[in-house]
Amino acid sequence: MILHTTEVTPLPGYRLFLRFNNGESGEVDLSGEIDGEVFEALRDPAVFATASQHPLMRTAAWANGADLAPEFLLDLMRAQHGDRAA
Repeated sequence: MILHTTEVTPLPGYRLFLRFNNGESGEVDLSGEIDGEVFEALRDPAVFATASQHPLMRTAAWANGADLAPEFLLDLMRAQHGDRAA
């Protein structure tokens, strides 16, 4: 199975609620991940709030063109929440 998101919802504090096609879901804190040329713009809460599921790539993407791989997001969510990710 190729991993992808089925839901991406921006939350305050540079967090996303994510649901994946493998049945896992939960929040991920991206505050420590938004560095570099493309991601720096996401420090603006209004830009971060544009997060949505990209219709073709099926992962988190933002209006400025930034996106993160679903595998990265799932691994980060698991690391932040351990086995509590549902």
